[in-house]
Amino acid sequence: MAASVRRPRIGRGVGGRRRRRILLAATAGALALGAAAVVVPNAFAEDDPLAGVLDGSVLTGAVDGAVELLPVDESLLGLIDVGEVTELAESLTYADASDTLKVSGPDAGYVKVHFERLLLNAGDYVTVSSPDGAESYRYEESLIDQWATSITGDTAIVRLHKGPESVASSALGAVIDKAAYGFAPEVVDDMAQERAAQARPEESICGGDEKRASACYRTSYPDVVDRARPVARLLIDGKVLCTAFRVGEDNRMLTNHHCFSETRQAEQTEVWFGYDCIACGANIANIPVKVHGSKVLATSKPLDYTLFTLKDFERVEKFGYLELADEAPARGEAIYIPQHPAGRPTEIAMHSSVDGGNCVVKHATYDGYIAGSDVSYFCDTEFGSSGSPVLSRNTHKVVALHHFGGCPNSGVNAQLIKAEIGRLI
Repeated sequence: MAASVRRPRIGRGVGGRRRRRILLAATAGALALGAAAVVVPNAFAEDDPLAGVLDGSVLTGAVDGAVELLPVDESLLGLIDVGEVTELAESLTYADASDTLKVSGPDAGYVKVHFERLLLNAGDYVTVSSPDGAESYRYEESLIDQWATSITGDTAIVRLHKGPESVASSALGAVIDKAAYGFAPEVVDDMAQERAAQARPEESICGGDEKRASACYRTSYPDVVDRARPVARLLIDGKVLCTAFRVGEDNRMLTNHHCFSETRQAEQTEVWFGYDCIACGANIANIPVKVHGSKVLATSKPLDYTLFTLKDFERVEKFGYLELADEAPARGEAIYIPQHPAGRPTEIAMHSSVDGGNCVVKHATYDGYIAGSDVSYFCDTEFGSSGSPVLSRNTHKVVALHHFGGCPNSGVNAQLIKAEIGRLI
């Protein structure tokens, strides 16, 4: 039984960007880091039992009243739907003669089914797999309102595995109420090019696109490639792309607040590790390790960060972690950005003709959501790069959390973030 689908429609890019102003020196001094107190208070998720470790209480909502948020052109945020969700009315129950359901979208880049409910007897399970079985995910527990992990390609096979003594019942089994169909990779690439063309001259790709696949640096810059391993691709609610990275030794991930900010959203987010090209110039990627987000521990709109945890953390520990820098970056400091632009396998922005060769810090103090919160640079980024780490070439520590395009592009100063959530990392 095949689910009915409709071909996804391609979304359109949004309008132009505005260049953000550089902070005046007097304001920069007021926000300078060091012994002085940071003016932006913590903003923690209400359901997090760890949130109070900083001051003995859970702080929520105070941050918006403490600072003035600057007007931001939403096109700078780089969020574009790269798939379409279609309503379905499909089921696979214990009373059905067939134990298999095919969910297919013509020319889809991925298929991601959504369980309205999944009710199983003990010992039974459901798998969602690719037709050849190369990619397969198993669900043993009953679920309500939950996305399954995506399957690369245009078809997902849902199979019910029940014991021989299971009683025929239409109440037990899987009910699938919708599916997300990802646009084909070439369609997403066209969307990226269209967006950049509409946004010129102030686009996130500054001049020519000088990002390269991480595989191209394996021999020349192995230390840089090693620091790209903790950087993960996010697929949020089946159709939105961002980037995130593991920070610190524990189960902690960092991305942007504008990507998601609530535990419910984290649970509906896929986190892909090891999604890299198999070789430089090859249009073939490794099969990634896909896990899901778990809980939001802290989030802030002014500093545009979300700290969250992962389910099945032990599966991705091997990819390592990054550390937030102890010192603020200096103007002219060489930097690089591992990222998943437009959801592609890991690319690294390390060179910039605008800067005369290497990517460097253009402004050590720059406006973000609040005055003076950001670091700016001309490293190339695209939609989907939000939440990427900006690393120092000298220390390989994270100096900023990328979030805005605009040429210069910018990221939140990592010291400001560390001042808020350092004890949770």
